[in-house]
Amino acid sequence: MRSSALFSALFAALAAAPAAATGALNDYPTEARVEYVFGCMAVNGQTPEALRRCSCSIDVIAEILSYEDYVAAETVLSMRLAAGERAALFRGGAPTATHLAAPLRRAQAEAEILCF
Repeated sequence: MRSSALFSALFAALAAAPAAATGALNDYPTEARVEYVFGCMAVNGQTPEALRRCSCSIDVIAEILSYEDYVAAETVLSMRLAAGERAALFRGGAPTATHLAAPLRRAQAEAEILCF
């Protein structure tokens, strides 16, 4: 009886370990992942191959950047594309904006190498 209880406890601990380990790396909401894949496929084609590569790409990015850092960088990059005076703060290499966007650019480059 004791060995079966020990086995059960060990099995439960091992089963929980991967979930805990991947939880930190998988903090992106499904909606954010899907939005990324849709945008990626809009640029790379609406094919099953593009779906596979774009899904791989967001997985690589999620392994490198926390979701919080991803959102901050995406905000900076989208503001650079916007028009107006407020958006101008994000263009022209503003130090804070560049600092926030750089990790995403590096993660995207790595994803490009690994997935495309």
